[in-house]
Amino acid sequence: MSDRHGIRTAQSCATDPRDAVEELFAGVAQPAMSLVIFFCSSAYDRDVLACEMARRFAGVQVIGCTTAGEIGPIGCLDGSIAGVSFSPGACAAVTQSIEGLQGFEIGDGHAIARGLLDEIDGLTPGREGWHRFAFLLVDGLSAREELLAYSVQEALGEIPVVGGSAGDALSFASTQVYSGGRFLSDAAVLTLVSTPLRVKTFKTQHFVPTEERLVVTEADPLRRVVKEINGLPAAQEYARLLGVSPEDLSPIHFAASPVVVLIDGANYVRSIQKASPDGSLTFYCAIERGVVLREAKGMNLVTNLEQALARVRAEVGEPELVLACDCILRKLEIAETGLNAAVSDMLRRHNAVGFNTYGEQFCGVHINQTLTGVALGAGPAEAGDA
Repeated sequence: MSDRHGIRTAQSCATDPRDAVEELFAGVAQPAMSLVIFFCSSAYDRDVLACEMARRFAGVQVIGCTTAGEIGPIGCLDGSIAGVSFSPGACAAVTQSIEGLQGFEIGDGHAIARGLLDEIDGLTPGREGWHRFAFLLVDGLSAREELLAYSVQEALGEIPVVGGSAGDALSFASTQVYSGGRFLSDAAVLTLVSTPLRVKTFKTQHFVPTEERLVVTEADPLRRVVKEINGLPAAQEYARLLGVSPEDLSPIHFAASPVVVLIDGANYVRSIQKASPDGSLTFYCAIERGVVLREAKGMNLVTNLEQALARVRAEVGEPELVLACDCILRKLEIAETGLNAAVSDMLRRHNAVGFNTYGEQFCGVHINQTLTGVALGAGPAEAGDA
């Protein structure tokens, strides 16, 4: 357990969900809690976990999701539950679950976000100088993150929206968010936070584009499936670039060699989830016909993360907390290259709590193979902060 300025974090590796919740509660419980956020392994019995969370945190606003790996004060792990609690002095927060994502429309996001704005305005009258951000957790198999992230960011304006898509340890069977005492599928939960601490939202990726162009010539954006690249079966053309056969493509290849797309002058990674027997590629993001992708090459992941966290410290001082959403493909690369200890130690030293995702959201854009985060620090606030 760690405890800083009304923020308490904890992590349990207990395999029984009752024991895991009990250890988490013991680590984060404080006399009053305005918000609790947790991230749990999909291996836990979710019915039991939901009951125990509702019982131990009765009367507390709690959100969470299933993961492809957990980040907490013990480190970057699998098969654990990690979480954080906030005292009323550390933050005021309002949450709203968003169910039925398959029928979600832009207007729904606008209405939900504006409702949360009205609600938090009522909770924090006269708190001049407090800073706001929104935290978004989404069912990682819903394929609705693009529309959801865009719509709520548009309604919230300058308040940044950061978050991640729930995972299930690469099973791709069932990913869920938690809100109102229940785990929910085809759903999301949006939380609007106001805090006296300084806020820094950030993202980092360690890939740069090459000159190798890949033009998407046939795609099904709603299913996030790319059927053809450069007029050839997508898996065949991608495998050619890597110098392997399409049959040998694996998550390790996708982690090491993603593609990027240029949006408003910035490069965003578009990661591949799987290669299918029909020669298509399924991505973690929607990709339309005519989009020009570029093969990407990786830089040093540890150096890149160190630089990103140094920029965070320059803004907020030593972080009281970093809410971290780190892509599952980064986790696979970290494991493959033997960087687990270095990355885990770095995140632990920066008081990170979070999870490995099936996609990340940052300021209205759904992205891949990126670490997105919100850092809170006790450094002096300046005019113009979010």
